[in-house]
Amino acid sequence: MDADVKLMLVDDHPLVRDGLRVRLETVPGFSVVAEAEDAISALAAMLRIQPDVVLMDIAMRGTSGIDLARQFHERYPQVQVIMLTMHDQPQYVVEAFRVGARGYVLKDSPAQEIVAAVHAVMAGKRYYSAGVADALAAGASPAPLLTQREQEVLKLIAEGLSSKEIASRLDLSVRTVETHRLNIKRKCELEGSSALVKFAVERKWTGL
Repeated sequence: MDADVKLMLVDDHPLVRDGLRVRLETVPGFSVVAEAEDAISALAAMLRIQPDVVLMDIAMRGTSGIDLARQFHERYPQVQVIMLTMHDQPQYVVEAFRVGARGYVLKDSPAQEIVAAVHAVMAGKRYYSAGVADALAAGASPAPLLTQREQEVLKLIAEGLSSKEIASRLDLSVRTVETHRLNIKRKCELEGSSALVKFAVERKWTGL
């Protein structure tokens, strides 16, 4: 990677953030640019500087990490979110991916697994640690390929709406809608806008 990967740490335990920062800043090409202890401070930090990747716990005071991940994905879809948590229950994993998280790593994972997760999401892939994979295999399947917001955008594409019209309908910026369109095309391996529209109509997304 040519430029440093900018990271933000969101965890309500200062010692956890300190340990993460020390470990991650020894990795060449990684830079911790912001920290937050809850959703309010995380959203404020995001306004000041938008990182490439957010490493975030699920259990926090006030708003949960799952809900915060959803807010990040809706407002800043270009920012990659990795859940870093002790929760290995399948329902948490599925819900995290459903709201837009791209990675899910357990806190007791080795440091190199966190590094691997960051590299994976920066390459446009999903990542979950071995412990998470075992939990999914035992009790649940991964979340759908498209997030709920991406499905909403695709539904409106199938209805013939432009990006500007979709932005107005969903109360988003045009830039955010365009990012969702790019993500849908990447995930579904589609080339060009016409292929995207054809895909939306053929899959009858208007019925979602």
